[in-house]
Amino acid sequence: AGTCYQQAKQVLHVAVPDRLQGREREIGILQQFLREHVRGRRPGSLYVSGAPGTGKTACLSRVLLDCKDELARSRTVVLNCMALGSPHSVFPTLAQHLGLPTATGREQIRNLEKHLMAQGPMVLLVLDELDQLESKGQDVLYTLFEWTQLPSSRLVLVGLANALDLTDRSLARLGAHPAGSPRLLHFPPYTKEQLTHILQERLGQVAGDPVLDAAALQFCARKVSAVSGDARKALDVCRRAVEVVELEVRGQTLLKPLPGGEL
Repeated sequence: AGTCYQQAKQVLHVAVPDRLQGREREIGILQQFLREHVRGRRPGSLYVSGAPGTGKTACLSRVLLDCKDELARSRTVVLNCMALGSPHSVFPTLAQHLGLPTATGREQIRNLEKHLMAQGPMVLLVLDELDQLESKGQDVLYTLFEWTQLPSSRLVLVGLANALDLTDRSLARLGAHPAGSPRLLHFPPYTKEQLTHILQERLGQVAGDPVLDAAALQFCARKVSAVSGDARKALDVCRRAVEVVELEVRGQTLLKPLPGGEL
């Protein structure tokens, strides 16, 4: 439990909360997409864009947790592309997650394609930091997205990145396919009101008197929304403010004179 300040710092840490303020629309679209394609056994792709701290990864993580039972009959693979050594590393990494034998180069890609076109459960592949897979000729991105367009495919691909125009800029030829380009979902920056609600809801979990004044939360939300709309930044600023208050209170306690004027 700890002091109210320790509790406040804990709830202000970046984590996936039970409810994501201001992202009800985006969560609904993600849930609907997964139900249509994974449960409905329809291959397809979704590209999720938005600046850092706008809730892309948090929302998808929340949806995957909430839909765990619905997705139980499918295979879910979540990869952060920042952790891959190179764009082409995505293929052996995916093969390893799917329990396929390791191979090299074109053979690995052929084995994966054959596996994803054969009978079996749907495969949900989530690629965070998708722009890390950009390569010469965009062959890696094209291969992955085109797998979702093949008639017998059982791949559902969800890619997340900061850039709004990645698919237009790097995957133009997908639009010529009957299945078309990936479906797009954009996360706009958080507004001042949304950031205020996020901070209030987090700090509302701490028992007792408010640790930070309501006006201070609104001031923080206004400043962060004007610059970036980054919820992580707002949480960081408030956590730092709590640390400052905690140090001041601790200093006052240490300097408080003892009863009876004793030293």
